[in-house]
Amino acid sequence: MKIYLVEQITEADFGCEETGHKEPMALLKLRAEADSSEKYVEVSEAVLADQGISEGKKVIFTEEGNILKYVRVVAAVIRDGEKIFATARGYGEFKGWWEFPGGKIEKDETPQQALAREIREELTAEIKVGDLIKTLEYDYPKFHLSMDCFWAEVISGELVLKEAESAKWLSKDEFDSVKWLPADEELVEKIKNSLEV
Repeated sequence: MKIYLVEQITEADFGCEETGHKEPMALLKLRAEADSSEKYVEVSEAVLADQGISEGKKVIFTEEGNILKYVRVVAAVIRDGEKIFATARGYGEFKGWWEFPGGKIEKDETPQQALAREIREELTAEIKVGDLIKTLEYDYPKFHLSMDCFWAEVISGELVLKEAESAKWLSKDEFDSVKWLPADEELVEKIKNSLEV
């Protein structure tokens, strides 16, 4: 998977009639993160607006050739013995669906630093970030999610919900009692296999 930075967006059509396009288009100048190669691609302005793609954002192309905004996040699989902490999303399209707590990586942060900060901000507790379990890659309709998932444990404070709708400590046999976000389902299977009954 190649990740591109959107360096510049300009209007690509000078009147839809002349180009044959049925809607306003934009020309994106992209630079590959891995090798700095350039790529130019024409995209409808409606797609850019719908997905929140703008200059300075990262994008990828799906196997079908669609462009998606690239979002990099971290998630904590907080463990207490054989139980795992999960939260229900309190907002947006997936309100009420379950996930592992975490959030976006800020500029100049390592994934581990971002995770410790996010848990402090969202749940008020201090955690010790352990080993990386897996990096999940998942295409949602409007963005591509890249999520580093780490084992974690609470080292001080209590887990207090500030953003989530609800939370539970789940044992292995309770994992199927909640509706997981699509990107988290693969991780749930991996965690189940690493827990004792």
